[in-house]
Amino acid sequence: MAMTAFAPAITRSREIIATKTAEVALKLVPDVSEQSQENRKYFAKFVSIVGVLALMFLLFINTLLAQDAFTLSHLKLETKMVSDQREAIARQIDGLSAPENLAKAAGALGMKPSQSPTFLTLNPPVTSPDKVKNG
Repeated sequence: MAMTAFAPAITRSREIIATKTAEVALKLVPDVSEQSQENRKYFAKFVSIVGVLALMFLLFINTLLAQDAFTLSHLKLETKMVSDQREAIARQIDGLSAPENLAKAAGALGMKPSQSPTFLTLNPPVTSPDKVKNG
């Protein structure tokens, strides 16, 4: 008899435990409100915009680097052309300053080779005083 007296209390306590367990289980999942979803949308838009801007900045930098590379290759080609021209002019000067060509140019101007060459000595050799006295 004692057990049957407690039957309504046991049933009611089981119902209370079941409802409390359901509340706890529902509290484990966070409450998703419209405001938190709006915040996530704004954050996603912000991250997307920052990503797009970063990609555009990288594209801009790569374009500048490519443009500099084209300029550099153009300047290297121009340097090679100037170097080739300098070498051609140096060969031309060497050809014109050769002794045979100089002799032909002098003959065309009416110059004649000297038959008795004379040498000019700017610093005459110093003679010792002994040689001057004996000589």
